[in-house]
Amino acid sequence: MATIPSPLSFTVRLFGAVALDPEAYEDVESDPGATGQAALVVILSSLAAGIGARTPGSGSVWNILWISGVSLVAWAAWALVTYEIGSRLMPEPDTRVDVGQLLRTIGFASAPGLIRVLGVLPGIAVPVFAVSAVWMLAANVVAVRQALDYTSTARALAVCGLGWVLAIVLAVVLGLSFGPTVS
Repeated sequence: MATIPSPLSFTVRLFGAVALDPEAYEDVESDPGATGQAALVVILSSLAAGIGARTPGSGSVWNILWISGVSLVAWAAWALVTYEIGSRLMPEPDTRVDVGQLLRTIGFASAPGLIRVLGVLPGIAVPVFAVSAVWMLAANVVAVRQALDYTSTARALAVCGLGWVLAIVLAVVLGLSFGPTVS
């Protein structure tokens, strides 16, 4: 009698996502119960951005919440654009996905963003944010490849890259238009 594998624990999924393990993303994709966990990862990653981006003297709660909010909105915009591009404009013949599957996988792909909290350490905010951005992009490529059942990593990279650029533009426009002024 074959055993049915149980879903991975939250911690194992988190470390698998950070390690870019396709099996962790497959596990999350197939488990509708992981939606709350994926949302938690996105929220914590956004909060890490807000905390890590604060500068000495400007670490007010408002600034932290603002940056966290912009990070969250940018993620949501990126997720929507990724879904539209990946499922409608660039699907492969075997692409079968619903919004929940994609949101769960790319939610966990935000896990490398948790290191952004280290930006509070003097002098390392820029390198920490740069490393986390590239790491999150790589995680999203794996997540999208798994969720959209792509056989081509290049196709997943094209979908993610385009969505990433659009999300960054949105975050910059929001930040410049509505963000706190820096003197």
